[in-house]
Amino acid sequence: MNQLEEKPLLERPKEEPRVVEVKDADPHPHHISPGKIFLALLIIAVVVAAIGLAGYLPRKQREEAAVAAASEEKNSLPLVTAAKVRRAAQDSDVLLPGTLSALTEASIYARAPGYVRKRYVDIGDRLRAGQLMADIEAPELDQQVDQARAAVSQAQQQLAQTRAALVQAQSQRDLAKLTADRYNNLVARGAVARQDADTQESNFKTADALVDAQQANIRAAEDNVRQAQANLERVVALQDYKNVRAPFDGIVTARNIDTGALISASGAGQGASPMSLGGAQAANGNEMFRMAQIGTIRILTSVPQANAPGIVVGMPAEVTVNEFPGRVFEGKVTRTSNSLDPNSRTLLVEVQVSNRDGKLLPGMYADIRFKSHRDAPPLLIPGDTLIAANSGMQVAVLNSDPTSSDAAAMKIHMQPVRIGRDFGTETEVLGGLTGNEILVVNPGDDVHEGALVNADLTGSQKGAPK
Repeated sequence: MNQLEEKPLLERPKEEPRVVEVKDADPHPHHISPGKIFLALLIIAVVVAAIGLAGYLPRKQREEAAVAAASEEKNSLPLVTAAKVRRAAQDSDVLLPGTLSALTEASIYARAPGYVRKRYVDIGDRLRAGQLMADIEAPELDQQVDQARAAVSQAQQQLAQTRAALVQAQSQRDLAKLTADRYNNLVARGAVARQDADTQESNFKTADALVDAQQANIRAAEDNVRQAQANLERVVALQDYKNVRAPFDGIVTARNIDTGALISASGAGQGASPMSLGGAQAANGNEMFRMAQIGTIRILTSVPQANAPGIVVGMPAEVTVNEFPGRVFEGKVTRTSNSLDPNSRTLLVEVQVSNRDGKLLPGMYADIRFKSHRDAPPLLIPGDTLIAANSGMQVAVLNSDPTSSDAAAMKIHMQPVRIGRDFGTETEVLGGLTGNEILVVNPGDDVHEGALVNADLTGSQKGAPK
């Protein structure tokens, strides 16, 4: 055991008893004093007042700002977007559509009716002028040639007979002349009567008239020979048309006949066309062949009236087709119609393009770009500045107002204009403006004659479509 534990209990110090004094004990322990209640109410009132004040002051400030903004807006001038008038570029491009066509294209028909004896060419063949394309068997035409030759021979025989008759008539006339002269000598000697001499003189005159008649018959016979010869040459020429030949150097683009096909008197093939049987469309009354020259391609396009003055013969043109992206074919204006179509107000223009490599095919769709120079290009304004009025198109022009106290104030003047081409975002003006004006863009109800506004030039548009 420890030494402490070994001490006797009598030696531990004695503790004095603790006396607890209770003073004025509250008979009601759960009762709150009036002072505490008043303090709590005061704190609550202060908090509520602080919360209300915190919400009221910002609201009051917003209301005052709104009233001030409304007052400022009421007293300030309306703000409009404005743009400056500008002049178009002197060099302009005109892009128009067109269709490629062969420089020369012809439908081949026969002049000799009959049956096709043999065909020598087909589509895609390149021919030279005069090359044989087909033979036609025409027995009726051969008989007409024989008949014409017989008529020529008959006319020549008649001419020979007439000439022989003339020789005979001349001989009779000469004999009558001699006889008449002899009787005149005998009458002078008194050997014969005057009546006999007059009879011989009459016979001479009759023989001389017969010679004149025979000479006229010869001229008529010669005319008959020439007529028969001309008829023979005509039917011989028609007989030569049994051989269908190429009229020029080119390519066969259509064939509607085959060996054995009937050719009518109109020169067209009868029956089903080989092209139509293959799915193609036979045009132009079932022509025998169709040829085209595609070494040079021509394009016909219609130029609007506004661009027509800038198109002149000899000016260059750029041709593009979708099948050859990035490639430009150089062309040239070869001719114009020199008059506008009254229905479309367009000028018909022909452009020719070299096609030595044969890339361009007739019937293709193409775009033609003309580059024209204008000495006096028109003015351009934004399309949103135009105002449609009863009197015509107008624009709102902004002018400075020296009488206004606001230095930035601009006065509106409604100016009539004459417009040209519409590019969408911009429009050409042909009259009414000088080029130094500032116009209102998207004018509203505040824009009217004499109104004062403030202008914002950020609405000015740059660039014009070509």
